[in-house]
Parts: sequence; C-alpha cells; structure tokens
Amino acid sequence: MDGSVFFRGFAPLARTLVVGLVAYAALVLLLRLSGKRAIAKMNIFDFVVVVALGSAFATVVVDPSIDLATGLTALLLLVAVQYGVSWATAHSKRVERWVNGYPELLFYRGAFMHATMKSHRVTEEEVRSAIRMAGHGRLDAVYAVVLETDGVFSVVPNQGTWEHDVMDDVAGYPDHLKGTADSRSL
Repeated sequence: MDGSVFFRGFAPLARTLVVGLVAYAALVLLLRLSGKRAIAKMNIFDFVVVVALGSAFATVVVDPSIDLATGLTALLLLVAVQYGVSWATAHSKRVERWVNGYPELLFYRGAFMHATMKSHRVTEEEVRSAIRMAGHGRLDAVYAVVLETDGVFSVVPNQGTWEHDVMDDVAGYPDHLKGTADSRSL
C-alpha cells in the first residue's frame, strides 16, 4: 500500500490551510456584503444555495486542481445569484410566489385540513405538537395552524375576533374572509 494515501507531504497541508483560511474569509465577507437576507430563515432556493456554497467551499479547500481564484469566483457567483433572487422576490409578487410558494392552512377553526396535510406529508400529531409548543392545551384555543413557506408551523390563537389581514395570503383561507374582520365568535 502506498503511503501517499495517509500523508502526501506538507505542501498539500499548507495549501489546504492557506486556501481554507482565504476562502473562509472571502465567504464571510461575501455574505456580509450581500446583507442579512442571505442568512435569514431559508426557503427552498436559499437552502439550495447554502448546500451549493458548502460544496463549492469544500471543493476549493480540498481539491488542488481548483485554484483559489476559480473557487472564489464560484462562491461569488452563488452569493450573487442568491442576492439577485432575493432582490427579485422583494420587488415582484409573482417571483416571490414562484420562489417561496404560499403558506397553507393545516388546521382551521377546529378542523384539520387533511388534504393539505397529506400533500405536505404532515400528520395530525405534528399539528397537535405545534399547538402544544405554542402553549395551547385545547384545540378550540386555536384559530388556525399555518404551514409557512419555510416549513415552520405558525399557530394563530383564537382571540374572539380576528383581523384577517395576516391570513389573506394563506392558501385555503376562505376567500369571503380575506381583507375583512371576522367579528363572529370564534
């Protein structure tokens, strides 16, 4: 067995240290310059960019056939694309919906939305758990549970009356209630 499998000398180690430190500093700088949105809660697109950044970073650090300039260009490209998409989502409702999707009702006024739950592979127990984690001990204490675009469950408490503007963008929320105050007893 060739000893180069375990140790190929100090030059590759030195390269890894130097390139790793420079690439790390460059990545932190790029993320700082791109703004807080780059490290906010992730949607699907952000998740893909983070995975790609990690892969590109690792490749730059450990693959000697990739020079530092090429690696930094790849990192810059990924951060620039993420910045461009986040800018577009902030300026276009259509792009925002395409990238992020819609929040969707999982539970509404005492009823589980089984079709939506099934399509997102969510169980009643997961919804009940979210309700408990929000500090509610009874289902009738909850107006709605929403599956947000980042995969988080939002629990909307039952407060007797409800201003629906926070629910207007939720898929499955009754159209006749959008933009109105539901003053009926909840």
